[in-house]
Order: sequence, then C-alpha cells, then structure tokens
Amino acid sequence: MTKIDVVDNHGQFTHLEQRALRDMGIDTELIDNETPPEEIDADGLVLSGGPDIDDIGRCSEYLDLDIPVLGICLGMQIIADELGGRIGGGEYGGYADVTVELLEESDPLTGSLYPETRVWASHADEVKELPEGFELTGKSDVCGVESMSNADRDLYGVQWHPEVAHTEEGEELFENFRAICEE
Repeated sequence: MTKIDVVDNHGQFTHLEQRALRDMGIDTELIDNETPPEEIDADGLVLSGGPDIDDIGRCSEYLDLDIPVLGICLGMQIIADELGGRIGGGEYGGYADVTVELLEESDPLTGSLYPETRVWASHADEVKELPEGFELTGKSDVCGVESMSNADRDLYGVQWHPEVAHTEEGEELFENFRAICEE
C-alpha cells in the first residue's frame, strides 16, 4: 500500500489533507515538521499549508529525501523559497473561489485537470518567481503562479487547497499525486 505522510505546518486544513488521503485508501500519517528526515518512511510527502514561513521546522531537508513532494499553499511557498524562487504578499488576501487556468496538459500532477479547474485558495502570500528547473503549470486572474512542477525531481506545488469541498477536482489531484508516488 502506498504511504504518503502529511507534514504539519500548523495550517487550519492540515487534518483534512490527511483525511482526504486516508479516505482514498492511502496509508497516511500526520507528522510534525520537526521530524528528523531519517525517521520518515513514506513513498511521498505533502507539505501542508500554514500561517508562517518562519515556522516550517525541517521542511527544507525533506526536499532532499528523493521521494515525491506536494506542497500545498505554504508548502508550495516553502519549495519555491528553499530552491531559489521568490515569494511575497498577494494582492488578494483571504480565501476565495478561483478559476485556475492550467497550462500543461502533460503535467503529471495537474494535466488531467486541463484546461481549467475551480479551486479554493488563499493568496495572502504566494510564489512570485519560480525556482530554477520548475515549470509554471497553472495561473489565475489573481495569482501568476497557482501551480508549479519539477517532474525531474518529483517536486510539485499548488497554491490552492485540494482537500476542501470547495475545490472541485481536489481528489483527482491527490489521485495524480498517488500515481506519481507509485512510479
């Protein structure tokens, strides 16, 4: 059975990420973001959302575990920030229903959602500039980087929350991540 752990970055929806994976039949644990990397035994990781880029524990070390990583909201910002991208405040704070234009039909994470999907997202902070080696896979009217992928390193990020009911194709995104972890 595929095991995908959720790293707790103290976000309000983190428990829903774990529940969504469990409800799909995936073996999953919620782990603290201070967990030593050598103690992680999973086929993939979800870096959860959270309120503070300064409270991300050891998340940067998890990017070198040679397993797929999906960053959600703050989790995507962690990936971008740690790998040389740029993050900053968004023009539209708070949560909103957003239509994301998906740009890469062949992307392993978001391609099956092409050409667009409706999501629930916060844009208080967002990725402003992609790290080297990443491809822009989604954008919207309110955010230039809604999703990004580095398929060579199996590192993926979405600004939105696939685990909430307001996101129309959230389970499909998690299914795509499961497939990445099973390759």
